[in-house]
Order: sequence, then structure tokens, then C-alpha cells
Amino acid sequence: MLDEDLAQLYQVTTGRLNEQVKRNSNRFPEDFMFRLNKEEFENLKSQNAIAGWGGRRTAPYAFTEQGVAMLSSVLNSETAIRVNIQVIRVFTKMRELLSTHKDILLQLEKIEKKLNGHDEDINRVFQYLKQLLKPATTSPPGKIIPEQ
Repeated sequence: MLDEDLAQLYQVTTGRLNEQVKRNSNRFPEDFMFRLNKEEFENLKSQNAIAGWGGRRTAPYAFTEQGVAMLSSVLNSETAIRVNIQVIRVFTKMRELLSTHKDILLQLEKIEKKLNGHDEDINRVFQYLKQLLKPATTSPPGKIIPEQ
């Protein structure tokens, strides 16, 4: 989650949030938060139609689940605690959903591997089915020769 979004949730300014993070930098290792690089920041600005001349001039910080959990201890307010609980619940739900989708993707990969190489066989079956569904061609009536 981005610092500005978290600041809004915690009902503090982005500056105040980042100030507290800097004062407690030992609590926020690289795997808890990081600053977006220039390319990511430019992409974010273009996606959100942020004016180049106004608004934020520095790339935002992005916080991982662990970083969000740590924020409640450095902001130390009732709002921060309530928001932190809700955010952790959202992360937990997202992890559950991703796990479910991961299982589905694994099943699809298994099916794909089983079908790999069977394309020609499947096409041949469809060709036979199409031939069976075509109306039988009748030859023009010829002369009937009576049996003798």
C-alpha cells in the first residue's frame, strides 16, 4: 500500500506518516517498505492522471503487510490501531483468495499438460464428426436394369 493511501486511512498527513517512519527507520527494513523507482512512479502518475507540474514530486513509499503492521506502533493512536486491524484482515483475505486461485491455476496446468500433444487427435475426431454430420451425397439416378 502507498504512503498517501495509508495516511488517509490513518487520518494523518502523508508528511506526518513519513516523518514517523523516518524517526523509526530501524523498524522498517527493506522487506517492510520501499520507495517506488522512477519508472514505477511515472507509471503511477500516468495511471492516475496526476499533473506533472503539481502534486507529489517525490516517489511514494510502498508498504508491505509487515510494514503496515509496524505503522500502528509508530503512529500510536486509536485510529491507527483500528485501521491496522482492518488492513491486516484485508491482507489475510487477499492471501486466501490468491491461494484459491493458485489451486485452480495448478489444476488448469495439469489439464493442459495432459492435452499437450493430443491436438492432432482432437482435430481428427472433429473432422470425423463433421463428416458424419454432412448430408450423404447421392448420385444422380441411373437407369435401373431389371434382373433377369
